Amino acid sequence: MDENKTIAALAALAQPTRLRTFKLLVEREPEGIPAGELARLVDVPQNTMSAHLATLSQAGLVTGERQSRSIIYRVDLGQFRAVLLYLLQDCCGGNASLCAPLISDLTPCCAPREKAQTC
Repeated sequence: MDENKTIAALAALAQPTRLRTFKLLVEREPEGIPAGELARLVDVPQNTMSAHLATLSQAGLVTGERQSRSIIYRVDLGQFRAVLLYLLQDCCGGNASLCAPLISDLTPCCAPREKAQTC
């Protein structure tokens, strides 16, 4: 990950509709969400959602896969991980004990859920 890609990813997320969309896609991993359903869930017109998804895609944060007549969008967790690692690369000047609270906060609150379960 380099600085320009990180800036592009952060810029893509620096808008309320795109951030909400990204968070929804994270919640629905690995199934993904069709573009039309995303528009409905975020309550924006489909053409507006298409523009937001294009921005997130160009930043490398989401991918779209055609399935029949729909495009299913998913978060690119590898790219998102790369952004986070870039930001945390030099965390606390290499003093791991100073980063411990941050690492603790990033640890999931529960085991990965199955479709019918919630945290």
